Amino acid sequence: MKMSQKPQETALSKCPGCEEPLERGDLFCGACGYDLSAVPAVPQDHPTIAMTAPAGGEAEVRFDRRAEPGGPGESDGPAGSDESDESDDFELAAPAPAGTPSADASAPAAAPDPRTPAVDPVAATPPAGAKRCVACRAGSVDTDGYCENCGHAQPRERDHMEQELGSVAAVSDRGLRHHRNEDSFAVSTTALPDGSPAVVAIVCDGVSSASRPDEASAAAASAANEALLESLPRGTHPQQAMHEAILAAAEAVNALAQEPARAREHDRHRHQNAPACTLVGSIMAGGLLIVGWVGDSRVYWVPDDRTNPPARLTEDDSWAAQMVAAGLMNEAEAYADERAHAITGWLGADAYDLEPHTVSFKPDRPGLVVVCTDGLWNYAESAAEMAAAVPADAHQRPLHGAQVLVGHALDGGGHDNVTVALLPFAVEPQGAGSACGTA
Repeated sequence: MKMSQKPQETALSKCPGCEEPLERGDLFCGACGYDLSAVPAVPQDHPTIAMTAPAGGEAEVRFDRRAEPGGPGESDGPAGSDESDESDDFELAAPAPAGTPSADASAPAAAPDPRTPAVDPVAATPPAGAKRCVACRAGSVDTDGYCENCGHAQPRERDHMEQELGSVAAVSDRGLRHHRNEDSFAVSTTALPDGSPAVVAIVCDGVSSASRPDEASAAAASAANEALLESLPRGTHPQQAMHEAILAAAEAVNALAQEPARAREHDRHRHQNAPACTLVGSIMAGGLLIVGWVGDSRVYWVPDDRTNPPARLTEDDSWAAQMVAAGLMNEAEAYADERAHAITGWLGADAYDLEPHTVSFKPDRPGLVVVCTDGLWNYAESAAEMAAAVPADAHQRPLHGAQVLVGHALDGGGHDNVTVALLPFAVEPQGAGSACGTA
């Protein structure tokens, strides 16, 4: 028998946490982020263990080699080959204490399923209001995030987040390679002084080389969103409001550097530089589409009528973008370079002179605004590729569309955290023209 050293894949059809369907090879549940590697694989063979031997006798091992179904000696290999599709069954006969009845070898006691932890139904039942374990579905979760019954670590709240608010929706996922989600988002709706609606989406990506990037992105998204909810109803022009919101987000991230270092277990050997993140946001208000950003997160425009061209509405603050802008490289060469994604603009106490970018557009036809981190656009970089990944009905089902786009990134490898917000932009068609025009 050959013993493979390759880890067995989880042979589950449904997630133990949320019971959503799984695909073979999944490492994490795409719906709830449950770590599937914590679920032991189903054993590939079941050795028969028979405790039958003469009292005081020697232990005896018997090997019973049987060919696979289809006839004795059947093999997929050439005749005379040592390689065959045979399996080895082992029977172990061990000495039993004198006077102990021997078990019937033909009916061994069934071993417990290792995936099913022993549960005390009284002690393990969570008290009213307590969080139930996603693994054993019986134990309560302690303050450190572990099940008090089976010991499984629970998925963190930020591992997978979804929100739908009216016509705007966003989804964020940890991805398949990162140990935590360092992205964050905020979506909201408010009204302008004339009563017309304003829709906001902010997406932030923590800089992994900085300390506490997850806190930086959360602080920036929250601060920018709150600033817009305060300024837009007062009548501040949306483009000015976006500029001020980015400055407010920068101040919130800067403030984190002034707090005492709270080194976490996995951060204690990391250089404690200032927390940092990127930010990109969109506002739909008064027939305008406002885009603002610092860093390399992006906004795309995808017309509802796919016969019209899509467009990317932002320019990255990155090494690659600088090389292209300076005419030193073409886009393909720049983004193939290992330095391509080194950012040249970010929010944080150690940032260079902060220069928020804001642009105002007045679309002449309905379309979908895609606000995302590089965890998505790395797998759909050009406007055409992004448009191809967006479901045809995303303007009617933005949450479903965001879920599909996150799935697209995970299917592509999920090397980074993935966050995307979708904002359907509805206008009356006004004839031919560019998909998006600068106001």
